[in-house]
Amino acid sequence: MCIGEVANVSAEITYTSRHSVEVQVNVMSENILTGAKKVTNKATLWYVPLSLKNVNKVVEVPPIQYARKEQEDEGKKRYEEQKLDRLETKQRNGDVIFPVINPDRQTKEPHTVGYSQSSLIHLVGPSDCTLLGFVHGGVTMKLMDEVAGIVAARHCKTNIVTASVDAINFHEKIKKGSVITISGRMTFTSNKSMEIEVFVDADPFVDEPRERYRAVSAFFTYVSLSKEGKPLPVPQLLTETEDEKRRFEEGKGRYLQTKAKRQAQMQQAARQ
Repeated sequence: MCIGEVANVSAEITYTSRHSVEVQVNVMSENILTGAKKVTNKATLWYVPLSLKNVNKVVEVPPIQYARKEQEDEGKKRYEEQKLDRLETKQRNGDVIFPVINPDRQTKEPHTVGYSQSSLIHLVGPSDCTLLGFVHGGVTMKLMDEVAGIVAARHCKTNIVTASVDAINFHEKIKKGSVITISGRMTFTSNKSMEIEVFVDADPFVDEPRERYRAVSAFFTYVSLSKEGKPLPVPQLLTETEDEKRRFEEGKGRYLQTKAKRQAQMQQAARQ
């Protein structure tokens, strides 16, 4: 989407479980000079309802009515898949991305993980939060995207854009007054794309001191573009440690899985 275009955002509840809601969102851009319209973004978001009297209590979701039984079955399949994704993510929550200061970065080889990894520190203020004093998910996502973009730009030294975001998982709420550290590192590169893992760690030291905890995690995929907006080859990531090599292979698996899923979706759309 470009500056000057009009964005039309639509959202629809497509599945409910006992304690969660699936919302599918579509973003369409309109060029007000030519009238041309196109779908620019699609996303599936999962929400969990909390009690207004006790924000630590999850309440039940009223079920929706499905037009066809197949819609409910497909929704249940997506629900089970995202549950598995969240379990896999929790297993990685012990990982830590240590910050790299600028003098140290100069000693790193270009296109290595250490050369491009980046972090940002943010104090959570009232404008970041809901009426109940917890950070809006969109605020966190924006900060994560900024850090991922810095990692991608440092790796490529070109124009870069977000291609997709794989399963942002909000593990714990973040309260107003917390200091959050958003850290990102390159995990995988294909010929035309980069995968960046981003963590958000929170220090809620104002109201109730406790140890730092992992609040959010996600994988962002970026592509490199020329000044004319055309895709460019991505410099390959140089892995140095066994952990970096393991994460690269895991990223390659996610890349191939996503590629196969998109091809299947395109084939299904072509048959309709």
